[in-house]
Amino acid sequence: MLQGYILFSRRVYTFSFHLNKAKDERSRSHRKPPRRFAPPVADNIVLKRGEKSIFVREQAKDFTLDDATSYHRDADPLSTAHTLGIEPQRKLTTNNTANTHTMEQVDVLLGLQWGDEGKGKIVDVLTPSYDIIARFQGGPNAGHTLEFEGEKYILRSIPSGIFQGDKINVIGNGVVLDPILFAEEARALSRSGHDLRKRLVISRKAHLILPTHRMIDAAQEAAKGGAKIGTTGKGIGPTYTDKVSRTGLRVGDINSDFLRKYQEAKDRHLTLLRAYQHPTEGLEALEAQWMDAIKYLEEFTFIDSEEYINDALRSSRRVLAEGAQGSLLDIDFGSYPFVTSSNTVCAGCCTGLGVAPRQIGEVYGIFKAYCTRVGAGPFPTELFDETGEQLCSLGHEFGSVTGRRRRCGWLDLVALRYTVMLNGVTRLIMMKSDVLDSFATIRVCTDYEINGKKTRNFPYELTDTVRPVYTELKGWQCDTTKLTSAAEFPQELKDYIAFVEREIGVPITIISVGPDRDQTITLHPELLPQTH
Repeated sequence: MLQGYILFSRRVYTFSFHLNKAKDERSRSHRKPPRRFAPPVADNIVLKRGEKSIFVREQAKDFTLDDATSYHRDADPLSTAHTLGIEPQRKLTTNNTANTHTMEQVDVLLGLQWGDEGKGKIVDVLTPSYDIIARFQGGPNAGHTLEFEGEKYILRSIPSGIFQGDKINVIGNGVVLDPILFAEEARALSRSGHDLRKRLVISRKAHLILPTHRMIDAAQEAAKGGAKIGTTGKGIGPTYTDKVSRTGLRVGDINSDFLRKYQEAKDRHLTLLRAYQHPTEGLEALEAQWMDAIKYLEEFTFIDSEEYINDALRSSRRVLAEGAQGSLLDIDFGSYPFVTSSNTVCAGCCTGLGVAPRQIGEVYGIFKAYCTRVGAGPFPTELFDETGEQLCSLGHEFGSVTGRRRRCGWLDLVALRYTVMLNGVTRLIMMKSDVLDSFATIRVCTDYEINGKKTRNFPYELTDTVRPVYTELKGWQCDTTKLTSAAEFPQELKDYIAFVEREIGVPITIISVGPDRDQTITLHPELLPQTH
């Protein structure tokens, strides 16, 4: 006899069936009709901090235990409803009571698209509610842009909480650090009045980007010819390659026989560069600059970030983990091979900071009201017409680090559902809605059509056979950049927000209507952490 379990709305139902055919035939005439039951109806369920799923009111039909044997995925009521033929209303309700932070948890903020979603601004907005801001992956290939008081700042390696004077910022072990670019960034911040030495700590286990890593990056990209993936050339991939190959150089090595370890790594890299027949002119000058930056790096405090973060949690200090790039660039789940070299999804926080999965609290997922992508790779909703040019122009879509023009397209809800699922997102944040202010009609991709068949699932590969299926919504055609509350939103913008919420099943808690810190509107303040 095979036994199993069904989870639905946090209750567990058991079922069993016999595999013995002879016994089954003998008992057929005496078998009772299949027992039927209705899953509990989730009525007036409240979203609050600490909830791991979004529960909805559902009208459930009876179903047999035989029907149930095919269900084995997860306990998410939305997917359960789909599997069992239930039509969920997907009605979102919120709690009006004050919100308290669940201690000993790390809240995570990350991008849900191909990067450049606006994470830096939102980290800066949320930072007053936290004690520690920690980067958990990536390197200087991605820049977080912040604008306030007429100044524009671009952060590549340093966490975006650095502008809040009393907060500690952590560069975690999952980050790869270029000493030269770090020193340039830190010195520029110091000149503008933001001294970092007492407020920034660095994991000993973070890996270092060497001058030869950059050269290897360029050599490998050139060797691909027409199959280039559009790397930024910052040495990120080769550094992560050394990490996985167990030959990398880490921050902690600076205090332990460093020159010997550096020379060994350099010699390995030069052998590889000779194989690629790649020039190494300028390496000596770059190396001198790198060694100078290493001395500057030594002025900061090195820590075991896993111990530091867990000690902070035990002391009831609030921690916000900041992701880089976007979930669709994840090395495992992104549009491979056009991806980055690290795990950009929520799971990367556990390995990139050294925290247990059960210690993950809220997951803030950030997305633009449309889509962008920089570099090569598939992009189903990309626009090649005047509309795409208009989005690029209005959104100032040029890379903050590389300066490259970003490709633009309509919002892709198939991809967004996928990344919301991967990350366990509990709160959505929509950026750059103001870029759509002038559009009379706005299109949103709700499904893909692949070889004539419609699907809402993200495919194994995004090939040319993937066709976006659009729903058209009426644009609001008014200036939203000066609005200060959701009550002032035009009805069409409210409809756009409601449409996305219904399709995704997660509440949108913040809307950004401009680049400045003050151009941020909270929709559900009770779902956000309280400032302390």
